[in-house]
Amino acid sequence: MRRVAARGLLAAIGVCLVMAPALALDIVLPRDSADFAPSELPGYALVRQNCLVCHSAHYVLYQPPSSTRGYWDATVRKMKWPFGALFADEDIAPMVDYLVRTYGAERPGQAAGQP
Repeated sequence: MRRVAARGLLAAIGVCLVMAPALALDIVLPRDSADFAPSELPGYALVRQNCLVCHSAHYVLYQPPSSTRGYWDATVRKMKWPFGALFADEDIAPMVDYLVRTYGAERPGQAAGQP
């Protein structure tokens, strides 16, 4: 009796294993609509190349618009250490320059201390 039950159980498991791929769903997520603001600054290409690997461009929109160069520098360095982003040390300065001048306190027309 145990052998019959064991064979039935093995048969049921086999059917489940064969059918599992047929039951898998394909989930297609919408394409991310955010992108970094285009710029002639060298950091623009570096930010697109290095930052989009781990997160959306929306990330910068959640940062305070009055963020200083020091804030952006600390943020970019945090992505490298301890988070482990794989960009070169020499990429940090141009990326920070692009971020602070495009999204932070050094934007054109940005009055000191104004969001």
